[in-house]
Amino acid sequence: GIENVFAAPEFQTFLRTLFKAELGKPAPRFVIDTLEVAGKLRAVAAESVSGKRMTCEFASIAEDDMTAISDLDIFARVARTANMSAAGREMGLSPAVVSKRISLLEDRLGARLFQRTTRHLTLTETGEGYFKRVVDILSLIEEAEDFVSRRNTRPRGVLKVTAPTAFSRLHITPHLPQFLSRYSDIEIEMELTDNYVDIIRDGFDVAVRIGELRDSSLVARKLASDTRVLCATPGYLAEAGTPSSLADLERHNCLLAGAQDIWQLEGPEGQVQTRVKGNIRSNSAEFVREALLSGLGVALRSTWDVEAELESGALEVVLPQYRGSSAVGIFAVYPCREFMPNKVNVFIEFLIEVYAANPPANKKFQAVAQKPSKNSKTKSTNSGPRKTKSNKSGTTDDVVASG
Repeated sequence: GIENVFAAPEFQTFLRTLFKAELGKPAPRFVIDTLEVAGKLRAVAAESVSGKRMTCEFASIAEDDMTAISDLDIFARVARTANMSAAGREMGLSPAVVSKRISLLEDRLGARLFQRTTRHLTLTETGEGYFKRVVDILSLIEEAEDFVSRRNTRPRGVLKVTAPTAFSRLHITPHLPQFLSRYSDIEIEMELTDNYVDIIRDGFDVAVRIGELRDSSLVARKLASDTRVLCATPGYLAEAGTPSSLADLERHNCLLAGAQDIWQLEGPEGQVQTRVKGNIRSNSAEFVREALLSGLGVALRSTWDVEAELESGALEVVLPQYRGSSAVGIFAVYPCREFMPNKVNVFIEFLIEVYAANPPANKKFQAVAQKPSKNSKTKSTNSGPRKTKSNKSGTTDDVVASG
């Protein structure tokens, strides 16, 4: 077998002589390690009579001599999940093997990478720095594999996606049967959250984000526009009154999503910012939506989220001459790579194709706000509205899209 070839004394002598003659130095450590493993395999092969024993012995040796890249992969998965059992399940390894590999890695490095308690597993300061560098290494390896994959195979593998909860339910999930029918070799792993996610640290291939993009090392492609309007229930407006100007919002209960204390709007006077306040704040877009429908205040919501309620009259548009900043959009965000994984590319292209035919934001509501005059100046009042400095500092309806 191949183990006899690599373990043959003649081959080992050849390798060592080659390195010494051509490079003027001994064979590197990884070559020596490979030869040692091959030697063990050869010894096992000589002693083994049945294929079963050979398999068991090979598994034992492979476990003891796992490559450094595998150790880095194990370490990264443990760091991301903060759980050795979860990391083991991802790789098909037992918790005992994962724990052993981490301990051996720490011994080899001469540093503790994790703080361990009976309930928690957290990275040390050294572990945090090591993790950042390991992620880059694994990313480069994956990029190399993706380069080969794109040239030789169909899109395949597990596609890890993170996206806002409500948007995924309404505008991603319904299209998945068509996508998976077209690309049957792809498996999708979705994490739904309205919170910011570090897609590099957490190992995601792509994120769908709704917001105004900030400067970032990530790459973004716009999937669709996001039209947002101010709205409230008829019951709330009957009790609290209907605002007739942005200044009137100061006396209204405004429902806030995340750290959204300032609403960026566009109206007759151009781009404006207005500071708002209220007694409801949540990182969940769906919670804010339900609070809105319960008549608790005024909210700035995407039309794709409240379209049905606007059409039925359950919600009414407030200050229709204003809408959310047009800089806010629906984006696919992914790490910067020379060779984008094929599975990521086809997923993004599919969403662009779908949203071109079926825009998440109903075109009927895109004309709700009056188009700002090109020559008009931004108006500022003591009650809050002021000129928007830059699209880079924006807040969002669901998630700020930043790296």
